[in-house]
Amino acid sequence: MALSTQDVSIHMIERGQGAPTLFLHGAPDSGEMWSGVIERLQDHYHCYAPDLPGFGRSGVPADFQASLDYMATFVERVIERYGIATPLNLVVMDFGATYGLAWAASHPQQVAHLAIAGGSNFSSRYQWHGTARILRTPVLGELMMSAVSLSAQERMMRQNAPLVSPEYVRSAYELSLSKPQTRRMMLKLYRSIDPKDFVGWEDRLRELTARVPTLILWGDEDPFITPDYAESFGTSNVEHFPRNGHWLPLEIPEIVARRLGDFFAAYGDSWR
Repeated sequence: MALSTQDVSIHMIERGQGAPTLFLHGAPDSGEMWSGVIERLQDHYHCYAPDLPGFGRSGVPADFQASLDYMATFVERVIERYGIATPLNLVVMDFGATYGLAWAASHPQQVAHLAIAGGSNFSSRYQWHGTARILRTPVLGELMMSAVSLSAQERMMRQNAPLVSPEYVRSAYELSLSKPQTRRMMLKLYRSIDPKDFVGWEDRLRELTARVPTLILWGDEDPFITPDYAESFGTSNVEHFPRNGHWLPLEIPEIVARRLGDFFAAYGDSWR
């Protein structure tokens, strides 16, 4: 299903019934990365998983800016356009966490539960990993993106997320990373966000997590974000997965779904 947001088509996976639950993916994936989790939750939750701008089947709004304010506004537009009821359950990872946590910090009354299921660099003390530093460098970043191929993506995923199926890697490449707009968006996201941009936003987020039930699921083999960041979001509900990496929803969807379902059920609406 797709609807227009500011005259740009935003593709949305929508399944299930029950409490509204919004899933935001990372880069270079699409909403499809949540399919294994949603399949296991859709009997009890109304699940929404959009393709973020420039990824999957979604276009890029003409006014797009890779700033935290814009990302928060974009998520709010999607919620309004699709008529997603709030307060909602928010589940995020990677750049989807950048979008989602910016929105949550700006709209705290609209969040029922918050979960980070995979790495997030929403921290002013974050240091970019080696690949990111190349992507952030003019010319070198363009050369790296132009060299990305299906075989290169398969090698990278075999090394960093061997539990992710080759079928998914191929389909995800064809859906997103093979497209010029996705490659341009990857560079824009990496180059527009600096750790210093999270100053102040971190405090607003911790104010939220002090009040709203928050769950962190973290793969300790994540090559991009080290395990110690899992404890920086202001919640004691943190579970580490020492044998898994960055793509937890793809590596262990049944466990992620079980943890989310148990977490949502355990807290109910008691936070309000």
